Amino acid sequence: MEKTIDEPPISAVLLEHCSFSQVVFNSVEKFYVPGGDVTCYYTFTQQFVPRRKDWIGIFKVGWKTTREYYTFMWVTLPSDLKKESIKQQEVKFKAYYLPKDDEHYQFCYVDQDGIIRGASIPFQFRPETEEDIVVVTTKGKVEEIEQHNEELLLENQELKDSCASLQKQNSDVQAELQRKQEALEELQNINKKLKQEMEEQKACWETEQLQWISLSWKPAWSTERVPGQAPKPQRNPVSKNKNYTSKMCSIFRKKHKLSFKKKRLLVDVCSFESDS
Repeated sequence: MEKTIDEPPISAVLLEHCSFSQVVFNSVEKFYVPGGDVTCYYTFTQQFVPRRKDWIGIFKVGWKTTREYYTFMWVTLPSDLKKESIKQQEVKFKAYYLPKDDEHYQFCYVDQDGIIRGASIPFQFRPETEEDIVVVTTKGKVEEIEQHNEELLLENQELKDSCASLQKQNSDVQAELQRKQEALEELQNINKKLKQEMEEQKACWETEQLQWISLSWKPAWSTERVPGQAPKPQRNPVSKNKNYTSKMCSIFRKKHKLSFKKKRLLVDVCSFESDS
């Protein structure tokens, strides 16, 4: 309990023997933010006459006598009680002297005899939270909010349906893409096999062409032996068609890329045929 040098008058009068209707407290907040000064507003009734030693104290809810105050402030007497008795009065409590916990407290007006003449509603010293905020609205506003909520729910359902449809389309596209990818890989394998077969066929055909060229050529000095006679030089019949052979060699060189040795052999053969 905070006390000043000049102690207020108190008494052991119990709560049930006090009168709370002679001083009315006004504009009492439910919460007062800690760390700030608190102004207490009150009004005298016509039946009550304040005196010099009256005071206002802050009591924790559940108090029994006026000795249980936490802190207090002296009341300032009005200059004209008859005219200003119904006017609102005020006292200010400094932040330093206020409670630091979040218990429930109330203002109490105590006269110089130590008797309670008025008490406020309970309040706390703590910041106001969202749970403490009460929103007051009209019936029309409530109906408007409910209608807006229904529209939002409908829109939300439509978005969910649209999302599900898009997911299905995406799944179908992914499946089609997978099928086309597999088909592409299959075509690539077939193409690879065809290329390999073409290369093998080409090599085989080149070999056959070389063999054909080799077999179609016979030396001009080849002879036919007759029993009992000396060998007689004969000219290869193919040499008669040397222009044809040269033409075929030229076409073969243009259409097919042969290795260096094969080219050299083909050139030699063609040259030999031409010379013959």
